[in-house]
Amino acid sequence: MNPPTDVLICGAGAAGLTLAIELARRGVRFRLIEKATAPFHGSRGKGIQPRSQEIFEDLGLLDRLHSIGGLYPPSRNHHQDGSYTDTDMVRASPPTPAEPYTAALMVPQFLTESVMRQRLQELGHAPGFGHELVAFEQDESGVTAKIATAPGEETVRARYLVGADGGRSFVRRSLGIGFPGETLGVRAVVADLLMTGLDRHAWHQFNASSPDQRVLLCPLSGTDLFQLQAPIPLDGDVDLDAAGLTALLHARTGRNDLIVHDVAWASAYQMNARLADSYRCGRIFLVGDAAHAHPPTGGQGLNTSVQDAYNLGWKLSAVLRGAPAALLDSYEEERRPIAASMLGLSTRLLENAQRGDHRRGREVQQLDIGYPTSPLALRVAGRTSGPGPGDRAPDARLQGAAGQPRRLFDLLRGPHWTLFGYQADASAAPIRAGLHVHVIGPGEELRDEEMSFVAAYAPSPGDWVLVRPDGYIAAHVPTAQLAALDPLLEMIQQP
Repeated sequence: MNPPTDVLICGAGAAGLTLAIELARRGVRFRLIEKATAPFHGSRGKGIQPRSQEIFEDLGLLDRLHSIGGLYPPSRNHHQDGSYTDTDMVRASPPTPAEPYTAALMVPQFLTESVMRQRLQELGHAPGFGHELVAFEQDESGVTAKIATAPGEETVRARYLVGADGGRSFVRRSLGIGFPGETLGVRAVVADLLMTGLDRHAWHQFNASSPDQRVLLCPLSGTDLFQLQAPIPLDGDVDLDAAGLTALLHARTGRNDLIVHDVAWASAYQMNARLADSYRCGRIFLVGDAAHAHPPTGGQGLNTSVQDAYNLGWKLSAVLRGAPAALLDSYEEERRPIAASMLGLSTRLLENAQRGDHRRGREVQQLDIGYPTSPLALRVAGRTSGPGPGDRAPDARLQGAAGQPRRLFDLLRGPHWTLFGYQADASAAPIRAGLHVHVIGPGEELRDEEMSFVAAYAPSPGDWVLVRPDGYIAAHVPTAQLAALDPLLEMIQQP
């Protein structure tokens, strides 16, 4: 048997990589394994929503992703007479101090995951490709897993196992966890193409009013490729090579100048909306597509998966370092209702798309996701304004005492908890490893000269705001009630 590890992660897609980065930067021992022998090379998930951009900023990925990605182009609806109409597909408001990212970023999934692997390597780790989980069993102290590799089978002992192994999850099926939902009666082809005949300044749509004959061709930022999306019959084989997809384009668009020269990746699939009955069985957890299956409309699947892992990562680390084990119960309590909501949204957007309406608004940005009923959300009487416990912690533009501009997100970045005092006595704040304390006000280390902190948080003098490691508010209390934070502070372990 190999030396024991703390966490075994099965699946090296976006969810598994996010969890691995989270654990790596916290110094947790883990192994990340992937059944496939090479990284996924398709663009299935290409939209990074504003909330996920905030997460990727915290993980040290965002600037790299922006350097290879781009904003969504306008939607160009081609008419039968050869004319076309351009519309903005994404209705995004301008950035504000509280919400620095308000537009989805387009990055093909294979490039996103490549950047994530690069970041993981900087932290001293890499996925083990060609490593297939073939059996596991758990007991009171951990999980024993058997992994098939090219040289032979190995046995690994871990304190926790996380199934990030996709919609056909071996982990979920082995546990007997139900995956109820429905097949939505839509089958589609998605493919990454090298093609000619269209410019790269629009997301092209043909036959918008015909659900069976629609074709969408989106230029993929950071590549020379287009992503093809098209409904196909529920039954029968589909020719996914260059000649077959060229024929499909000619038949549906009537344009013989559209030529597919190469197919980098292609898939024909049935759209599903499914949600696992449970996200946890003892020492085993499900994240990402192993826990929920979304139709691709609205760009929610990859983002929800990343946020699952971001939520679970800091909790696993804290418990491994001595925090109460009950903290892990909050993972399913917080994340499963979010997935249920996202399933409903994605399904509604699919229905809109079948009518030719691909527009997106704030509902897909995930900035309003929160955990107001979480056991980690401490509410006190009397507060009626500003974001509350369980809400996303807004950003703010501040100034340091040395005169330099500071973002509140700069202070949140990292694996720690953060406590902000507003015009408060710093000596009243609790002191412990893993908790960063900052006081904002005239003559303090941070100043709110633009009043953006006040606008975002609506504090009163003497208030304290406690923010979790994943950027959600845990509590907002006056100095007189600081002792009420003690149960939450038990969750803080030294990084």
